[in-house]
Amino acid sequence: MSDEAALRSALQQLAGHLSQRREQILSAWHQALDADVEVTAHSNLSRAQFNDHIPAVLEGFERRLCVAGSDDEEQVRAQENANAAEHGLLRWQQGFDQRETMREWGHLQLCLLREIEQYAAAQPQVEQHVMAMARRALACLCSDGLIESAARYQRLQQAEAAARLRDLEHAFNELQLLERDRAEGWRQAAHDLRGSVGIISNASAVLGREVSEPQRKQFSQILQRGVSSLHTLLSDLIDVARLEAGHERRRISEFDAAHTLRALCETMRETAGERSLFLLAQGADSLPVAGDQAKVIRIAQNLLLNAFKATQQGGVRVLWEGRERQWTMCIQDTGPGFTRGSGAPLEQALKRATQESHAMEARAAAAGDAPAAPAPAATLPSQSAHPSLRSLAGEGIGLSIVKRLCELLDATLELETSAGEGTTFRVSFPRSYADEANH
Repeated sequence: MSDEAALRSALQQLAGHLSQRREQILSAWHQALDADVEVTAHSNLSRAQFNDHIPAVLEGFERRLCVAGSDDEEQVRAQENANAAEHGLLRWQQGFDQRETMREWGHLQLCLLREIEQYAAAQPQVEQHVMAMARRALACLCSDGLIESAARYQRLQQAEAAARLRDLEHAFNELQLLERDRAEGWRQAAHDLRGSVGIISNASAVLGREVSEPQRKQFSQILQRGVSSLHTLLSDLIDVARLEAGHERRRISEFDAAHTLRALCETMRETAGERSLFLLAQGADSLPVAGDQAKVIRIAQNLLLNAFKATQQGGVRVLWEGRERQWTMCIQDTGPGFTRGSGAPLEQALKRATQESHAMEARAAAAGDAPAAPAPAATLPSQSAHPSLRSLAGEGIGLSIVKRLCELLDATLELETSAGEGTTFRVSFPRSYADEANH
């Protein structure tokens, strides 16, 4: 047997060993992450969600060992990079920050390296240059995984930034329109007065009967609404900046999520009524949890306002339920929904991540590894006919705040929507937080 053939045979035997030991490698990886106090976002994930694309990455590594030095090596590496990029996308959707994702790649590398070293110790006849090649392949695997995950995070952050820029531009244009409206109001008032400028005795009568008084009231209302909208938008931008700068901290205490959400719905019922929309609150009478009550309220409030903006007819339903290790909140609307070509960039990213998560769960169930995660969130039939209404000012900012708050609370954010159906946001919170030392 030639040296090249012997090398390939040895690498294929190592790949076969790693394939047989894949479950043990994954278990060791799980244990390492459970012991890492710097990684907390995985605590409320099912096994299938936690594994995500990592089994496919391990399979790709085994294939890379089998084709080392051949023309197929680059193709296998490209597929590994694609799996790593999708893993980064799902980790973003699941609430991992970038540092946590980098740490889990580091633990995966150590687990694989330990397995390779144990194999080498048990197979002393294997040449040292074979194991050296395997270690180099492992280093490339984890290096590519880190790079692809970081690149996916960067693209998603750029999409959020683009959405915020669009909202700022929209706010600036609205201010310009308000200025023009106010100038037009003064112009019309001046025009009304110009006809009687020579007749001082009639000036008071003109001011008393002219149409500028209702116009003045109308433009005052327009200005008031515009200033209120601008104030809300600027407050949201400050909140996003504080969250991105790490100035927000979670403050955990025990509270009743059912009472909290029901009280919030009562306070927002008037807002729904102004738009002729129904607002339903449904769930258990009591749901004791531990968490940051103020931030949970902010998440629910932003999602409710987002749903009101998107919905012309029908209304919004708020649902909550408790599970063993987590509790969930759903905000369902009868808005127009959207397809891949419509909706804000952040909505599109969330929708795609949710679909990928469902596909992963389905594959795990088919393989006999049934997930503990709930079924996909239900949506309500659409009763609104204009999808373009979803692109309202400030919506991207509000949703960005929700995403950042979910990351801070180790919560998972999912989005279910399609054309002809309404939109449902589901947030899954941990029932408790074991370690608050780093928060």
